[in-house]
Amino acid sequence: MSELFAPYELKGLTLKNRIVMPPMCQYSVDKEDGIPNDWHFVHYVSRAVGGTGLIIVEMTGVHPDGRITNRDTGIWSDTHIEAYRKLTESVHAYGAKIAIQLGHAGRKAVDAEPPVAPSAIPFDARSKQPQALSKEGILEMIEAFRAAARRAVEAGFDTVEIHGAHGYLIHQFHSPLTNIRLDEYGQDPALFGVQVVTAIREVVPVEMPLIMRVSAKEYVDGGYDADYALAFCRRYKDAGVDMFHVSSGGEGPIGSNGGPNAGPAYQADLAEYIRSGLQVPVIAVGRLEAYSEAQSIIAEKRAELVAIGRGMLSDPYWALHAEEALGGVHDVPKPYERGIWKRG
Repeated sequence: MSELFAPYELKGLTLKNRIVMPPMCQYSVDKEDGIPNDWHFVHYVSRAVGGTGLIIVEMTGVHPDGRITNRDTGIWSDTHIEAYRKLTESVHAYGAKIAIQLGHAGRKAVDAEPPVAPSAIPFDARSKQPQALSKEGILEMIEAFRAAARRAVEAGFDTVEIHGAHGYLIHQFHSPLTNIRLDEYGQDPALFGVQVVTAIREVVPVEMPLIMRVSAKEYVDGGYDADYALAFCRRYKDAGVDMFHVSSGGEGPIGSNGGPNAGPAYQADLAEYIRSGLQVPVIAVGRLEAYSEAQSIIAEKRAELVAIGRGMLSDPYWALHAEEALGGVHDVPKPYERGIWKRG
């Protein structure tokens, strides 16, 4: 068996393989009510049919104004639970596990009036001026994350991922570029994220692993490096994070300061750095759509899981095709046996 298709266990979560569909916003909630619809159902369930081990639902707003746009999904109300339960039950029926990424866009919330942030610094010249969160507002935000996690558990998600990357609210707090507060949340930039992790840990089952997505490097002038990221990740691990989903950037416009060389596996070194520095399992992500590239990351023990984003947008059956290419498909759905796949 290819290492890419070996099972993986973390606390109470068991995956049939090491392949993850990472969260990718669909901007498809036509009614702007945050409730996932038929598009989302087909989008996620088709990847479960296609052999993916873990599917992570797109960044889901813990507050109506925490969405990037009003066409994004949300989980700020109990009225959202039923639609997500339908989704989780269907994904489970096809042998995959499913997580939800909880987040708040902060100053990058396009449709918020106004957006909020740790400090009143706009994202760029075309963006709205955000309002700096008050102490009361911060506590309300922490409670919004807690309540969203409780709803995720009720909806049947196998695990929760906290979005602390890509220039969104938690990232805005732990980055010195966007947090110039003079209170304790400025003196300790990781404090807000730590409190979010702690709040979520209080409402999810003990056996449920908690994942956090982080940007391990910023690309604009004055941005933090991997050593700085390792320090705040250590704080988040101590607060209750079990696995890091390691990405980079998002704090500035694409291409800021030259940007990364976004070739195959361009972020894998960052994942490996966090993994070795904290002795913690990681998900590697970033242009891993080549089957051999994804396989090598796992075989070389650079990460426990690999996330395939663009590859799965292009091919819902990426996992089955990868298994075929790397030695033969063993669990092709019976209705598809007459297709190109041959049982190994």
